[in-house]
Amino acid sequence: MAQCVQSVQEFIQDSFVPLVAALCSEEAERLTRRNNLSFAELVRPFCRLTSEVHMRDPNNQLHIIKNLKIAVNNIITHPPQPGAIRKLLHDVVSVSQPAEGLVANVITAGDYDLNISDRSVKASVPWYSNWKETLMELNTSTFYSATTPWFESYRECFLQSMPASDHEFLNHYVACMLVVSSSEPDPVEQFLKLSQEQHRIQHSSEYSYPKWFIPNTLKYYVLLHDVSTGEEQRADSIYEEMKQRYGTQGCYLLKINSRVSNRGADEQIPDPWSQYLQKSTIQNQDSYEDYTVVSNKNTDHLISDGIDNEIKDGLSNNFKTHPLQLDHPSGSLDSTDYMKASTSLQDSKKSNSGTPHGACLTLTDHDRIRQFIQEFTFRGLLPHIEKTIRQLNDQLISRKGLSRSLFTATKKWFSGSKVPEKSINELKNTSGLLYPPEAPELQIRKMADLCFLVQHYELAYSCYHTAKKDFLNDQAMLYAAGALEMAAVSAFLQPGAPRPYPAHYMETAIQTYRDICKNMVLAERCVLLSAEILKSQSKYSEAAALLIRLTSEDSDLRSALLLEQAAHCFINMKSPMVRKFAFHMILAGHRFSKAGQKKHALRCYCQAMQVYKGKGWSLAEDHINFTIGRQSFTLRQLDNAVSAFRHILINDSKQPPAQQGAFLREYLYVYKNATQLSPDGPLPQLPLPYINSSATRVFFGHDRRPAEGEKQAATHVSLDQEYDSESSQQWKELEEQVVSVINKGTIPPNFQPTQFCLNRYSDNSKFPLAVVEEPITVEVSFRNPLKVPLLLTDLSLLWKFQPKDFSAKHDGETKGQGTCDEDMVGTEAIAEFLINSEETKVARLKLFPHQTGELHILGVVYNLGSVQGAVSLDGIDPSIGLQAGKFVSNGLSVRGRQDLEIQGPRLNNTKEEKTSIKYGPDRRLDPIITEEMPLLEVFFINFPTGLLCGEIRKAYVEFVNVSKCPLTALKVVSKHPEFFTFGGNTAVLTPLSPSASENCSAYKTVVTDPTSVRTALLSSASSADFGVGTGGSPEVIQVPLPDAVLLPGASVQLPMWLRGPDEEGVHEINFLFYYESIKKHSKMCHRVLRHTAVICTSRSLHIRATVCRSNALGDEEGRGDNMLLFVDVENINTSETGVKEFHIVQVSSNSKHWKLQKSVNISGDKDTKLASRERAKLCFKAVRCKNSEENYTFADIVFGNEQIISSASPCADFFFQSLSSEYKRTHVQSHTHASQRAVKQSFDEIVRLIQRCSEVDLNIVILWKAYVVEDSKQLILEGQHHIALNTIGKEAFSFPQKQELPETVLLKFFRPENTPVPARPTPEQLSNLIKTSLHYPESFNHSFHQKSLCLVPVTLLLSNCSQAVVDVMIDLRHKPTSSEALEIHGSFTWLGQTQYKLQLKGQEVYSLQLKACFVHTGVYNLGTPRVFAKLVDQVTLFETSQQNSMPALIIINNI
Repeated sequence: MAQCVQSVQEFIQDSFVPLVAALCSEEAERLTRRNNLSFAELVRPFCRLTSEVHMRDPNNQLHIIKNLKIAVNNIITHPPQPGAIRKLLHDVVSVSQPAEGLVANVITAGDYDLNISDRSVKASVPWYSNWKETLMELNTSTFYSATTPWFESYRECFLQSMPASDHEFLNHYVACMLVVSSSEPDPVEQFLKLSQEQHRIQHSSEYSYPKWFIPNTLKYYVLLHDVSTGEEQRADSIYEEMKQRYGTQGCYLLKINSRVSNRGADEQIPDPWSQYLQKSTIQNQDSYEDYTVVSNKNTDHLISDGIDNEIKDGLSNNFKTHPLQLDHPSGSLDSTDYMKASTSLQDSKKSNSGTPHGACLTLTDHDRIRQFIQEFTFRGLLPHIEKTIRQLNDQLISRKGLSRSLFTATKKWFSGSKVPEKSINELKNTSGLLYPPEAPELQIRKMADLCFLVQHYELAYSCYHTAKKDFLNDQAMLYAAGALEMAAVSAFLQPGAPRPYPAHYMETAIQTYRDICKNMVLAERCVLLSAEILKSQSKYSEAAALLIRLTSEDSDLRSALLLEQAAHCFINMKSPMVRKFAFHMILAGHRFSKAGQKKHALRCYCQAMQVYKGKGWSLAEDHINFTIGRQSFTLRQLDNAVSAFRHILINDSKQPPAQQGAFLREYLYVYKNATQLSPDGPLPQLPLPYINSSATRVFFGHDRRPAEGEKQAATHVSLDQEYDSESSQQWKELEEQVVSVINKGTIPPNFQPTQFCLNRYSDNSKFPLAVVEEPITVEVSFRNPLKVPLLLTDLSLLWKFQPKDFSAKHDGETKGQGTCDEDMVGTEAIAEFLINSEETKVARLKLFPHQTGELHILGVVYNLGSVQGAVSLDGIDPSIGLQAGKFVSNGLSVRGRQDLEIQGPRLNNTKEEKTSIKYGPDRRLDPIITEEMPLLEVFFINFPTGLLCGEIRKAYVEFVNVSKCPLTALKVVSKHPEFFTFGGNTAVLTPLSPSASENCSAYKTVVTDPTSVRTALLSSASSADFGVGTGGSPEVIQVPLPDAVLLPGASVQLPMWLRGPDEEGVHEINFLFYYESIKKHSKMCHRVLRHTAVICTSRSLHIRATVCRSNALGDEEGRGDNMLLFVDVENINTSETGVKEFHIVQVSSNSKHWKLQKSVNISGDKDTKLASRERAKLCFKAVRCKNSEENYTFADIVFGNEQIISSASPCADFFFQSLSSEYKRTHVQSHTHASQRAVKQSFDEIVRLIQRCSEVDLNIVILWKAYVVEDSKQLILEGQHHIALNTIGKEAFSFPQKQELPETVLLKFFRPENTPVPARPTPEQLSNLIKTSLHYPESFNHSFHQKSLCLVPVTLLLSNCSQAVVDVMIDLRHKPTSSEALEIHGSFTWLGQTQYKLQLKGQEVYSLQLKACFVHTGVYNLGTPRVFAKLVDQVTLFETSQQNSMPALIIINNI
């Protein structure tokens, strides 16, 4: 049980005190009423004696009475009605609430710190923010007891309001005060009248109430004298007369009202009456119409003892009506309007507290009243009680025939044989048995009660024990239960505790009262006493069981209070049972609610919530929160109600959909009521739906127009695209590349990459830039955690805007705050947004900024409502639904907001950031609105999705300026510039539009003369015409706009040639269009537009080519530099694309140094056709050019009727782009190799010259046509492949070969040596220094009969291929590789010198005359001379590779 202010002994002593009746004359009553008090109320604060009192027991032993209290009451002749008592108890509990502002009582139980609210109700609400702080303040002790003043008030009021009954005498009147005023004409006569009146009330059969202890009631005569108005001498003389008549011990002169009203107005006199009168105010209400009590079907059982309670008139004093008398004769009130009751009570409390009590009394008067009570008790009451006890004792001894007194006989009774007590079940229901008033059993009980009232507990116990036996023998169960109850209490209260507390006595008494006598009031008194006693002995478990046992359906208020006390028992155990505490608090709260005690119900639920909260008992939490919400709403604590319902909704509820729907409707209803109280206040935060703030995406710009027919819009960026960090990085690099080119190789420090869509992965550390008059789309991710759909209406963004003029001299000058209206920023609202159960759904909300400045997007604002579905509404007609578009709302919606608060990324750069938790800013919701900028839209016309590798296709690009300001500096940048071209300066010569016919090609063509077949047709072009070699980045391409400007609203179409990538598969090719405004802006310098083209390429031709030196040293022009080019073409198309065959229509070369001269193809076919998997070999002769170094020479060898001008667009464009990409690739490789070398990286110039001997700068373009059958139509596709030949003898391919991965080897750790390697040419490069050629007759006739030796002249031509001076050594000695070579070729001898040493200057050709000697006929290989070469300053000689590869055969014939 909860801690009480009094000890259990004090509580019991104060519960059973001697009762004294007060009978006043009207004049006396008038005197006391001057102080707004009746006589009984006047003396009530002074009724406790401050000193010990002595009296003698029947054995003449001195007995000390401590702390005695008496009760003085006005005589009331009608017992209170049960309904009135219930009303009184209801009001007492209702008025007693936890005090506001006090420090909370906290019980520490196990892991729980429970706030047992002596604070306000708010403090015990679990989400109340200060309750933890309260616990921290109370750290001086781990244990704080909890008090429940409402229970103590209830208990006190319950015990005081118990009607007197005949089976016990504890609440019978012992004495009666007769009070008369000294100002009356004949006070003595008045005393006589009052005495007669008292006698009539006690002894007349008309009055059954009140009850009197003994027939000879003590009468005490009190003369009341008003000091301020009365005559003191008269009062004294009357008092003297009274003393002579009634004796000095039976009368008293009480002087009051000493205070004069006009004197000492400022003097502060204490008011001891207020604490008592607060309770009596409730009791003395005249009218009960406005008060209501919850009453169940069964009424409380009160004792009537079978006596007729009919009232009869005849008394002059109006004491025939009890203050608890109800105006309703029935006494059963079942109205439920508690609000009126509590408000009336509050009013009465206010009026009561405003009325001064004892205004005419001084402190001296207080002492006089205190002295009067002392005198009455010492001289009147106690001697009377002592005398009565002796008389009763003597009567009992004489009647029973017992020797000596009961007091001495007690031991004999207890030490003798005991009569076994019968169990309750064996006893008959004889509760109706009545004893006559003079029955000896009742006299024993009367004596016991008198002893108990004067704290003589040992004698009282003896008497109760004796009476109990007698009653049980007579089976008078009501009497027996009363004796058992008081015997148990007396045994407990005996000083020194000679015997243990007989709890079984109480158990029997409670069971008898409840089950046999059906008297719940007496059973309740038993429980209240016994529980308090058990609690004092720390038997909390037994006390709790006792309290719980008495809870029943007949009284909700009693059940609630007892359950609450049981809960406190559980928490006060040695091992606190916290969950039992919480469970019983819930039960108590439920019963409080049924009893109409809303505040107490709310308090109980809040206390229980402290245990259930956060333990995963979600259904219990939901129930508690729901109840807290409802009770708070009833009590008009709307904030608490909203908080409670909010908790039900935001936790992951496990409730069924119907219940969740009910919770949601309750929340909306409560919330609506709360917002109506402050309609002009700020919009409150709504708990639903959940918003995943970090998933918020912000998109800047218009939605792209969809494709129209053949037009395909640039993909750009949209909210439907998934974020890809790799792709994002590629776009950033492309933008940096073009900005670097624009700014002459450097990126400005204030450069900010354009981000169209900001999300959780993007870099949001800088303020994003948006353009005025262009929409900002915010995608908000909503999640509905409930199993019922939510309907959001009028959903829009909440923002704050600060206008600034960025074009002013001072960057960002504020224009002035202004107001946030639609003139500055337009807001788009979504009329209806339905989120189904447990669905995550995104809403895209738009803002339209109309001014420059700083925009801050704060959150979203919307009306939250529920959708009317299959779930029926609680008590609401389903027809009351609003037709809202396609959804039917249930008509209940509330407006509120939710903020978008995004936490930035965690910082982890510095040591301080790593050791602490710090987050960077996330500014995606704070865009800066800049001045107007141009806006480009790009459309692609006839853009293919599938190409053959190397296929050329012509498409058109349309550029549209959809803004109000002109754009310029339009460029496009791509990682794959070889994929497309806008054409060079010669692009105007190409056909305007391609078609499927053969005559209209994407190339520039001319009809050829049949005689010129297989010989080269020459043309030249500068790389500058095609944007190559100008020093810029090859990836950044200028778009050739007419006049370089695109005006507002204008559009232009430009041709674009596409070439399928050389590798098959799906290719994603990114285009970034860059453009600027004519007017320079401070914030935004440029804009970009993105497009990703997806091209699927299929295999076409695979081409390999090799170039090698020709043996013929001279060509038609007499120069000694020519080469042979071998081209191997294979059709690797798998015919899946419907390709029938490929035709090689032209082979072109383009180089600064070499050109194709003619085809040396042996085949007589004019056209080269390749069906699937066929291969063709082509051979061409290449010679050195004569033209200047700047221009490229284009040589076309035509196989068909039309020559494709390879030096014009688009053939030359793609050639130059492939050249630049090839150069870039090799440059990157050489750069990486060079970076690994040491500081001495510069090659010797001579070494470079040697290397250039084996290098050849020859590029081949193979042009082809493919015949495709598609939908029974034949199409002709065109294309070209490029091969770059760099090294003599090294095979080159039309696309890079995939290198096989090397086998995995064991990992080796070594330290790289940094010793620089001297740069020197490779043996392969040195072997190409000298080109050799043997000139001799193919067959030689000689007559061996005439001359046995045959001498043949042979000329050895030596050509220095390099520009350096070379030392050459010719060795003519035979060095056969094997014996087979001798057998096959035979042996011959060189005549003359066997070694020659020569020095050749750069490009020098030297002729050496040799003679070969043969001895017989045969075929001989003259290629035996070995030629070695070295640079002048080198030592090592290298053999040339020319002779070994090609045999020089001669036939010697005999004539």
